[in-house]
Order: sequence, then structure tokens, then C-alpha cells
Amino acid sequence: MSLLDEGNDLVRQRLAKLESLRARGIDPFGGRYPVSHWAGQLHERLEKATEDELKATGLVSLAGRLVAVRHHGKTCFANLQDQTGRIQLYARADQLGDFTTFTELDVGDFIGVTGEVFRTRTGELTVAVKSFAFLAKALRPLPEKWHGLKDVETRYRQRYVDLVVNPDARAIFLLRSRVIQALRKFLDARGFLEVETPMMQPIPGGAIARPFKTHHNALDMDLYLRIAPELYLKRLLVGGLDRVYEINRNFRNEGVSTQHNPEFTMLEFYQAYADYTDLMELTEELFTHLAESVLGRLTLTWGEHEIHLRRRWTRLPFFQGLSEALGVAVTPETEAAVIARAAAAHAMTLDADAPPWKLWKDVFEERVEPTLVQPTFVTNFPVALSPLAKKSRDNPALVDRFELFIGRRELANAYSELNDPIDQLGRFREQAALQARGDDEAHWLDTDYVRALEYGMPPAAGEGIGIDRLVMLFADQPSIREVILFPHLRPEAGA
Repeated sequence: MSLLDEGNDLVRQRLAKLESLRARGIDPFGGRYPVSHWAGQLHERLEKATEDELKATGLVSLAGRLVAVRHHGKTCFANLQDQTGRIQLYARADQLGDFTTFTELDVGDFIGVTGEVFRTRTGELTVAVKSFAFLAKALRPLPEKWHGLKDVETRYRQRYVDLVVNPDARAIFLLRSRVIQALRKFLDARGFLEVETPMMQPIPGGAIARPFKTHHNALDMDLYLRIAPELYLKRLLVGGLDRVYEINRNFRNEGVSTQHNPEFTMLEFYQAYADYTDLMELTEELFTHLAESVLGRLTLTWGEHEIHLRRRWTRLPFFQGLSEALGVAVTPETEAAVIARAAAAHAMTLDADAPPWKLWKDVFEERVEPTLVQPTFVTNFPVALSPLAKKSRDNPALVDRFELFIGRRELANAYSELNDPIDQLGRFREQAALQARGDDEAHWLDTDYVRALEYGMPPAAGEGIGIDRLVMLFADQPSIREVILFPHLRPEAGA
């Protein structure tokens, strides 16, 4: 809707105030303001201070948005909000030279204030305003009610308003920031090097997904937004960087749901001279470190469940999970028709003519994943579902890989990396054949990556952790849109 929508009386009233301010020589969109303190820090420092200690603080300067204004004749109370929290303001006509202008402030306006800290008779920490400055006039009023099912999509579209009026939303994104800081600190302390790899790639690789495509005019070549940084990070292992990680944006041209956003954040890290069992230990250590440092506890609330992160977590082999779900023994050699019949007995309809790996995947997603509430490493995946993982020495039909599930969601995927260029080329060619038959999510043939392996890549293990889903777990949120500042949505009606 247009800013100057004539049907909006509240906007017209604020526009009139805007012109009145300008007529009096007051800039309603001011500039720099010297901030000496933040609201949250003042509360932390002075909440238990004595009257003498409050007086000794002297003048303080704060800036932020007004989120409440209460007039009482010749006095006025207001609440000022900045990134760290809120603090009460108190203005008196006999102490503030421009008291009339202060009383004309609207909820939503940005101001800077200078004053002295005191405590009211009710014990609330308050700033007695000695002077103030307009920093930005808000021409749209903040909503009085910002909840309910019908407003959910508006909250996502107008996150800038959601953050102002919804403290729960702010708490989620502050938590997200602390999680990412803790991830970096954990990996840096263990000798991992943070790196950056291309987001536009000539060949999309590192995952099975449909990419977004664009075109570079100067080079006259198609490029793809990355679906994963994996193949570039492993090139760095070839180059001698033994421990690397990237907190990266990935893009996958797939559906939007409570679990998926086309643009999402991943942590990927690679460790030379390790295998997937080392990463299981490291992952347990990482998650418990995050929970203790960010939340202060190892037990999380997830919906109606309590999630217990205390080590050691369950290990569930992939085919064991399938066998238990179907009630029949399933191995890599089990025929598709046998799996389809067993699935039918559990009210699942599968295509008996489909390749076995497709049936394995469908059964696992529908019958096994919903049971994985507590932390569980699913291990020993079939080769067909893992084109970049190293084959198991005990069974070449399997690979050394795990996926971590917590709260029925996949949070991490890891494996011992395939470093045999001949084997890798063969698997790439199998994927290319699937692509030629119309599978637009199959792996592309990346000859440069094979060439890199031909120079020699040390034995290594790598892992990807979904940051968005990790924050969903820690914040007890059922939708990925609650933990992404600006999730993708359908076009706004009338936009």
C-alpha cells in the first residue's frame, strides 16, 4: 500500500505532524547522536544500584525507538527500545525546555535523549529527560496487536515490524547470532580455518538438488548458484589446508515448506586424516558445547518432547532402521518387489518397478525418520544414496556416512570422503547417466574436481550442519520461517 494512502487517517495525521516539525525548524529525520549507554546495559549495571550510585552515574545519552507513550498532564512517561532492550523515560514540563514537542511524539518515532538515571517509587529504572532530539519520524503506526494465525504471513513479510513489537522474534534472532558465534569459536579453537568459496559456480555440485541458473554476460557463460560448497572445500584439502570450514549460503530450486527455504545457511567443515566416526564424536561435542554455552543446559524442549543431548547418542544402521520399520530383513541385495510388498502391509504404496534405492529412500523418510526424536546417528548408507562418500571396507555396498536426526529432523550429514579419483569418476558418470534420463537433481560430472583428486587428496571426513534447523531446535520453533529473517514467500497480492 502506498505511503501516502489517502484512506489512512493515522498516516495523514503523522504527515501533518511532519510538516509542523519542519515549519518550526526541527529536522524530523535527524543525523548523528552521541550514544553513551544502551538500555540493556544500564539495566544490567544499575538494576541493584543504590541511590548514591545512580546519582554518581551522571548524564547518560541513549537513542532508540519509542514503543510506548503515556501522558499525565505536565509529565510524560515513555519507553525507549534499542537493540539491547527497553528503558523508561520521564519528562516534566518544568525540567524539559521543549516539553510540548516531546508530548507530540508518536509511538514508533526514533529519538535521542540525555538525562539522569533514577528509580521511580515502583522501583523501575528510569531516565529523567533533560534534552532530546528527533532522529526519525515514523509515518506509519505500529500495530497494536501483532499475533494470530491471519497475521503470520504479514510477520514474515514485514519482519522489520515483527522485530519491533514481538520480543519473542527478537530473542530468536539474538539466539541465532549467539549460535553462529559459538560455532566459530568451537571450530577456531580446534585449528579449523574459515574460508570462502564461490557462490556462483560453472558446475553445481556437492549435493543432489536442482540449482538456480543465471548467465554471466561478459564471459557469455551460464552459472549456477551453489547448492553446496563441498567440492571447492575439498579442493582446499588437496591444496594442503587440512582443516577448513565455511558458514555459507546455499540455494536449491525446490519447494517452500516449514522445513525448507530455497536459500538457507549451512556450516560445512572438513578434517584431513579423519573418518566419519571421528566426526560423530566431534558432533556430539559440538552440540553439547552449543547447548551449554548458548542455553546453559543439555535438555531442550521441542514441542511436547524433551530432547536430551547428553552423550553418547544412539547409532542406527540404515538397513536396520528399514528392517525394523517393515518387519522384514532388508539388505542392499533385497529385491524391490519384496520391499514393495512389505511396505504395502504397512499402508505404503511403492512402485515395485522403481530402483531399490528409491524405495529405500521413500520407506526411510516415511517410516523411520518420524521415530527419531532423541539424537540419533543413522549410519552405513547404501552407495546409491551417497555418490561422494567412501565405501565401507567391511561392505562395499555401503559407505562410511552418517546423518544426524534430532526431533525428527535431519540436522547434519557427514561421511568419510571419497578420495579415489577413479572411483569418483565412475560414480560421476553413473550420475550423469541419470541426468541424461531426466533426473534434474542428479550430480553433474565435474572433471576439474576429478583432476584435483588425481593430484592426491588426503583421507578426510566432512560434514554439513543446517544452521536454520539447528536454531529451530534450540528455539523450539516448528517452522524454518521463524528463524530466517526474510524467508521466501509468494508475491504479495496487489504488489
